[in-house]
Order: sequence, then structure tokens, then C-alpha cells
Amino acid sequence: MNELKGLNLESTALIAIDLQNGVVALQGEPYSTAEIVAKAAKLINAFREKEAFVALLRVTSKDGKDILNPVTDSPSQFRSGTPSKNPSEIVSEIGVTENDFFITKHQWGAFYGTDLDLQLRRRGIDTIVLCGIATGYGVDTTAREAYQHGYNQVFAIDAMTGLSLEEHDYVLKYIFPKIGRLRTVDEIIDSISNKEKSKEM
Repeated sequence: MNELKGLNLESTALIAIDLQNGVVALQGEPYSTAEIVAKAAKLINAFREKEAFVALLRVTSKDGKDILNPVTDSPSQFRSGTPSKNPSEIVSEIGVTENDFFITKHQWGAFYGTDLDLQLRRRGIDTIVLCGIATGYGVDTTAREAYQHGYNQVFAIDAMTGLSLEEHDYVLKYIFPKIGRLRTVDEIIDSISNKEKSKEM
């Protein structure tokens, strides 16, 4: 396992995927979506305190015509979740601050059809920390896109959950280790703190 040395927050961004009412209303595995929101909020606030780049992604549509709807053998679980009030709003536990970058997408991945890559590159960001819901959908698709764009990645493994245990475990076992580093929220926050301490010495 590669050591997660102090992350340079001048070149590191936190990308939080779909922590919105409509997605959080779904059933998560192996962690509940409530647990993920709490863990993600802790991580997001740690980045905010350091004035680092935080991007809050949400998936939504004005009229449904820009949402992908191919012919498939299995219906999307995102279309059969529990109805929620204001489904596209970021949950209150996370909130949106004036310094957050709020980005709307219309599919699973956060890069296609958005200006996320442009915003990262113009700030000299080469590393992203990923968290959110769901592991095998929005998080995995975004991670694969980021890999193809050449970003270094750190996955906050206890700040993401799947819609099934099999989906979550597969991605963490077979995909993420090949395109980034897997760490807990506390390990990532410790890395941020260690970087700050090294600057003071």
C-alpha cells in the first residue's frame, strides 16, 4: 500500500457525488446513506476549513428529456427510489456554502457534459478525493473518467456506499485499487493535518 503522505491542498480537490435528497432516500449497502452523509460531512468540512476546492455534484433534470434512458434488461434503481421532497437539493447536513463549487450533471459520471475538468485544471489540481453515493454508479463512473483524464485519486472508502453489497465490494476490490488509493475519512483528514504541521516546522 502506497503511503498517503500529506496531501497538498493547493493541488487536491474533494469531489462529493450525489449527496442529495433523492439519492440519500435510497437504501445503501453496506453502510446506510445516513452514515455516509455523516462521514462525508466530516470530510467536506475538513476541506472547507482549509479553504480547499470542494465540488458538490448533483444529478437532476428540468423536464427529464436530458436524462439517459436507453433500452436495458434491468430498470435503473435511481428511478424506483422513495419519493423525496426537493430530490435534487444537497442534503441539509452537507449544505452548500458560497465557496463550494456546485455542479449539475445529467448522468452517472461527473466529468461528461460539465466543466469540472476545466475548473480543476485551471487551478492546477492533479489529485481528487472521491466520496458519495452510489459506489458502483456515480462514484465509480466519475473515478473511471478521472483516471482517463490523468488525475491521481484517493477514495474515501467509508464515505461511500452502494445500492447493493455486491456492487460496492466489487468496485472496491477490483477497480479502485487499480486507479487510485483507498483510505478512510480519518486517514485522509490526518494526511491534511500532517501536511499543515510540516509547513509549520
